Amino acid sequence: MSGSHDLLQVRGLRVRFGANEVVRDIDFDIRAGEKVALVGESGSGKSVCALSLVRLLDGAQVQGQVRWSPPPDAEGRHTSTDWLTLSWPELRAVRGSDIAFVFQEPMTALNPLMSVGAQIAEVLEIKRGFSPEQAWQEAVRLLAVTGIEAPEQRAAGYAHQLSGGQRQRALIAMALAGQPRLLVADEPTTALDAALRLQVLALLDDLQRRHGMAVLLITHDLHLVQRFADRMLVMQHGELVEQGDTAEVLHAPHHAYTRQLIDSVPARDIAAPLPDAAERLRVRGLQVSYPVPRPGWRGWFGRDARVVVQGADLSLHAGETLAVIGESGSGKTSLALAVLGLLPSQGQVRVDGQAWTGRAGSDRDLRRRIQVVFQDPFSSLSPRCTVQALLEEGLRLHEPQLGQDARLARIRSTLAEVGLTEAAFPGLLQRYPHEFSGGQRQRLALARALVIEPEVLVLDEPTSALDVSTQEQVLRLLQQLQRRRGLSYLLITHDVQVVRALAHRVLVMKDGQVVEAGEALSVLQNPAHAYTQVLVAALQKIG
Repeated sequence: MSGSHDLLQVRGLRVRFGANEVVRDIDFDIRAGEKVALVGESGSGKSVCALSLVRLLDGAQVQGQVRWSPPPDAEGRHTSTDWLTLSWPELRAVRGSDIAFVFQEPMTALNPLMSVGAQIAEVLEIKRGFSPEQAWQEAVRLLAVTGIEAPEQRAAGYAHQLSGGQRQRALIAMALAGQPRLLVADEPTTALDAALRLQVLALLDDLQRRHGMAVLLITHDLHLVQRFADRMLVMQHGELVEQGDTAEVLHAPHHAYTRQLIDSVPARDIAAPLPDAAERLRVRGLQVSYPVPRPGWRGWFGRDARVVVQGADLSLHAGETLAVIGESGSGKTSLALAVLGLLPSQGQVRVDGQAWTGRAGSDRDLRRRIQVVFQDPFSSLSPRCTVQALLEEGLRLHEPQLGQDARLARIRSTLAEVGLTEAAFPGLLQRYPHEFSGGQRQRLALARALVIEPEVLVLDEPTSALDVSTQEQVLRLLQQLQRRRGLSYLLITHDVQVVRALAHRVLVMKDGQVVEAGEALSVLQNPAHAYTQVLVAALQKIG
């Protein structure tokens, strides 16, 4: 529960990059031991506001007051410091000790060249003066505290050898190493499935109570806010428009923008496929396996196979959406990659009745018919290519007969179809991905897939990194595109709201096997398999 004094007081906070002021006149307090959520759409200034507290933004001009007032010392003396007035050496002492951060993407935040344990131990040696041996033992203990199984083994591993949930727990362990009084968790559950999101949220709640930390949770997920935070702050366009007790704000918001966020629930607006709709995708007895080294000396003589998809069957018709749900490691992504012909597999995968051959020239026509939109458009769109180059690449490959004027006309019409026009974005074709917001980049990723006029889109978590209102816009766009073009969607997701809004049928995977399949609303309302019941219950709790 919240403490009796203000640990952090922020007054008149302003952040400017050159002539562009992105955060204006922010005032808020965080009490000792309190859980506060900072919410708002992408681009509202949430992360900039948090990072500016200890001047972690390159090139930013930060003004205002960030007053830190820790509890009294053993002799009852109170101290108070304005972090914005500290020298760089003084700030380095504050970072990681008084305040620590858990970032959204652990694969980016963790050093790929150091073991996880070594990275945690480094913090302990620098911040708490531990010897290397003490630091390693404490790093293992902290990994155990965060719930990682076999912590000694995981400490010796590298980031790529851990699952998404384990990597996020490792980041939390690293943040705890400096024994901070304030933990800032910036979208810590965005890329995780429903069960893992609940586990990480429960872990943060448990650690907050056990260590008496204050927590500032930055998120766009109001369901997580409702389950976690004592108070919430709402940001729009760099300004704080509302704050108060979480229950009061969610049930009786005063600001129109807060009401808009609360009401941003995607509506189900899909047409049933025609009874005689053509079968676009057919999968029978699909099996996908990865080679794994044998333990000890036996690894010199061969490898074993780890089966990640076991005998999956599915079909997808024109104008239909099939959602594939399951926990991390259930085989969803491996199934999608095999359907795309990007993973070797056994069994039958047919797109419009044709099977993948594995030969580039022979499969070119199939690749035009089935395209993919990935979870994170910032990673999947080349930062070195302009919008024109990104969309022109597919046309040059699949429709070489088109002239330059015809290609540009197709590119412009496709961009307009996803809501990107040169009237709204001057110089659109010569812009780069970093010049767009998250929702705009996802529209750009959709345009890149649509420009060659495919029949099937594989949508891999297409809205998980988006805020609620942008997610609603993208889902509405997907619904419109499906009706207009007769597209078929193979949807990989962990979001029950997305399934409700977009899916006709659903397929549930566990440990590589399909354990349940059926009409989407029927499975969500009356799951038959025990695993589906647990999974849907977790989905319902956060969505």
